[in-house]
Amino acid sequence: MNLRLAVSSAILMLNVAAVSVLAHHSVQAEFDLEKPVTVTGKVTKVEWINPHSYLYLDVNDDRGNAKHWSFEMAGPGALRRAGLSRADRGGLKAGDTITVNGILAKDGSDFGLVKNIKLPDGRVFTIWTDDPNGR
Repeated sequence: MNLRLAVSSAILMLNVAAVSVLAHHSVQAEFDLEKPVTVTGKVTKVEWINPHSYLYLDVNDDRGNAKHWSFEMAGPGALRRAGLSRADRGGLKAGDTITVNGILAKDGSDFGLVKNIKLPDGRVFTIWTDDPNGR
């Protein structure tokens, strides 16, 4: 009887953990797939960190006022596989004026998920392919 309880408890805990992991990696949990956004701005910072990298831009609004935007991206390994490299390797760097296509956060803030990035030299890098599971 104790073995049955232990096995049942273990299965329950694994299921709870699996749901938590899937929720964390669900694009739909944080971003609104129905709200695409395109902004052009100056890169102020890039954080090449796991599990998600972050891109920060200053984007001028209609009145010329700078708004600070943040975008979530894939981790460094996935960015490299997409062809995007760090500044010290000839890629994305602070000071670049770039165009980002993405989707907005559900909370309406100036935050989004990067779909693709266009660098000043015209190269375009696809980071996210519209898979609602984040792939």
